[in-house]
Order: sequence, then structure tokens, then C-alpha cells
Amino acid sequence: MPLAERHAELDAAEEQLRGLDLPAGDSREYFLKHLPRLARTLTLVPLSRTSGRILELGCYMQITPFLQLWRGYSNVRGAYYGPPGRTDRRIASVRGQQFEATIDLFDAERDRYPYDDCTLETVLACELIEHLLRDPMHLVLECRRILEEGGRLIVTTPNVASLTSVARVLHGYDNPQISSAYRRPHADAPEEAPHVREYTAFELRNTIEAGGFEIETLLTEPIAELEINRPMWNFLEENGYNNSLRGEQTYCVAVKRSELPVTRYPRFLYSE
Repeated sequence: MPLAERHAELDAAEEQLRGLDLPAGDSREYFLKHLPRLARTLTLVPLSRTSGRILELGCYMQITPFLQLWRGYSNVRGAYYGPPGRTDRRIASVRGQQFEATIDLFDAERDRYPYDDCTLETVLACELIEHLLRDPMHLVLECRRILEEGGRLIVTTPNVASLTSVARVLHGYDNPQISSAYRRPHADAPEEAPHVREYTAFELRNTIEAGGFEIETLLTEPIAELEINRPMWNFLEENGYNNSLRGEQTYCVAVKRSELPVTRYPRFLYSE
């Protein structure tokens, strides 16, 4: 699998993110492990051009400050699972400078999102769609409703058709989902759904297109710790299989186009 060219903007994004002040512990370890994904996501966020309003669904306050500090959005909002109608205030620190955001609570696959039609410039749904239990198209269509015409939806998610997934299926020992484990239950831990359904890059494209979006960017990238599975790319090529979009991480940028048709329940995604 050819290595993707590394652009200066990706290095700049990592440099920005390293300014996030995090104490030693699990949250910092998670952040450093996922730094390449977070940096790539930031490079896909377009610079603010119109209203300056951006929403991060599933907000962890890791890339959130940089949507303002580096991408130029003047109104940064977050959202997280919780009782609809409630809001939280969360604070992050970047090189000692505090950044505060309002986090709206609701169910992303059931509730009407608390934002007016056509009022947001960009929406991020990062590492979220694979956790949805019932209705992923609800998320896509609500994002379409609240985005302005020509606004961007950015979705990131693991790729169930990655080289790692292929290797796991052929070996037959491990689950092909990139993340298939349940979290150990802890009395004080918040409830969080595991990966319910991971998508191929092509399925993700089809899901978002079904919501009336035009795909602007669709790419996958490898995860460094899974590089042992890279030779599977040669196996696929030598045996006549599609070897495109086989990285472990998928990124999609889509543009709202009101003239495009909507399919509420795509047949590949929903049963009767």
C-alpha cells in the first residue's frame, strides 16, 4: 500500500494540537495515541468562510479549541449524549490559555438537534457513527438540515474493510472490526455504546450520499500500530481484489446540496 504524502499542513496541525494542556493519565495517553487522526481531521476542516458557526458532535474538547484558534470559527459549539434540553460548559487549556465551550446534550440518533435550519457552516461527526444503535441516517439528515447550503459535514470512522480487517478474517482468530471489545463496567463510568457497526469506506460514502450530500473527499489512512498488516495490500493486488481505500481509518468530507435526492432508509443499511 503506497504511503500517503505528508503535507506541511499536517505537521502544522500536530504542532497546534501538542499545545493542548493535558495532565498525565488516561486522557493524555488516549490523546497521544490518536494524535495522527486528530491532526488529519483538523486539516480537513475548512477555514471559516461565512457564518463562523461550527458544531462538533461527540465533543471531547481535544480538537475543539483549535476550531477557533487555528481554523477561524468564531462560534464553536459542542454536543454530547444526554438529556435533551440540558447544556454543559466545558473548559480546555491550550498553552495556558483557557477555552470554554457550550455543550448541548441530546441523543444524536433520536432527537431533533437544537439548532435552526441552515445556520451552521461546518459539522463534525468524528468517531461517532460506528457507535449508533438504531438510526445512523437520522444523524446524517439532521446534519443536512442544520447546515447552510454548501456547508461541510466531516465524518471519521474506522474502516471495517481495512488491511487489518482482511488479515484478521483470513487468519480467523480475531474480530474484523478495528474495535470490537466491550468496556469493562465500572460503577462511576458513564454509559457508552461500543462499536455497534463499523463501515467500509464505500458504505460510508453511500450513507452520506443518501442524505443529500456530495462527497468532496474520501480517504483512508493506516494506523501505525497495525503496520504489520500492510503486506495484505500486495495480496489483494496479486489476486485481483480491490485494494483501494484499505487504511484502518476513514475520513469523509461532504457538501450539502439541496438539489440532491434523499433516501431515508438505504437498503444496504436497513432491513424492513
